[in-house]
Amino acid sequence: MKDPGLGLRHQRLLVMPDDGAQAVLDLIDSACDSLLMKQFKLESEQIEQALLRAHQRGVAVQVMLNPHTSGGDRWNDDAFTRLQSNGMAVRWTNEAFPVTHEKSMVVDRRFALIASFNLADKYFTETRDYGVVSQARPVVDQVIAGFESDWHRTFFAPDLSVGLVWSSFHSRGQMARLVDTAKDTLWIQHPKFVDAVMLDRIISARERGVAVRVLCGGKHGISDWDIYDTFSSLRVMERFGVKVRRQKHLKLHAKLIVVDGATAQSGSMNIDRSAFDVRRELGIETDAPHVVKRLKATFEADWLQSGKYHAPDPLDPSLHEQGELPPDPHFVHD
Repeated sequence: MKDPGLGLRHQRLLVMPDDGAQAVLDLIDSACDSLLMKQFKLESEQIEQALLRAHQRGVAVQVMLNPHTSGGDRWNDDAFTRLQSNGMAVRWTNEAFPVTHEKSMVVDRRFALIASFNLADKYFTETRDYGVVSQARPVVDQVIAGFESDWHRTFFAPDLSVGLVWSSFHSRGQMARLVDTAKDTLWIQHPKFVDAVMLDRIISARERGVAVRVLCGGKHGISDWDIYDTFSSLRVMERFGVKVRRQKHLKLHAKLIVVDGATAQSGSMNIDRSAFDVRRELGIETDAPHVVKRLKATFEADWLQSGKYHAPDPLDPSLHEQGELPPDPHFVHD
């Protein structure tokens, strides 16, 4: 078995594509007793093989996969069939949510991974993404409770005091309260801006003197429907003095907020009404110094490699493709 390298640290950070698939494979290969996985998209043969290895050495593997995207794409049918045919316990995610966008894993009831990345090779090689591995007992227990509630189709009422950020019902308020605490700096690395409440909170931070940086991905991966809100929100933020840049050296899939260089939030939820109100999503807040330090360093490196961005008029499609990465039909911010 491989040691996932947690040691005595409370949390550690995975950064994609820097750490790559091997970081996740090491976590799976460390499992001795049990492995719980809830995933929006599983399209990596090497991850599936790691799950099979775990199953073959006697680990109780339970996997929940999201059945279809909001647009109807069924990415996980093949993975579901393969896992099931190999004897693993696999179910579709809870029908109470039209989409389960959560990306989580619990190994041996000992540590939990809460990530922004899907388990597909693209997200290990081409996208900026983050994952936090936590050994904190309240965090691990709550990710397990959320998994078991969705597995058994029962209602789940999370304890919001442990540092996890859950959708639906709670995440908008949790994210807004974090932004409201900013006194000096607010760094946001998100692809979508489709929520008036969060737009108001970000502008309010700027109005009270907070230096706000927004690192977006431009149009890349944004649906035609979400372009209107995202471009308009970016334009409004810029008018209020928010510094906006577009990331292009990597596809931006991360969901990150860093407040005053001391506290951060990352996870599966976009700044998006449906992510807050109707989907199953999971994020985590952290003030672990070594985690925040690496998040800041990664954001700063991405910021330096990005360019100033003025979002085009959302009603003028002729301007939408200027300077954009080539379209990728398999990279969509659902």
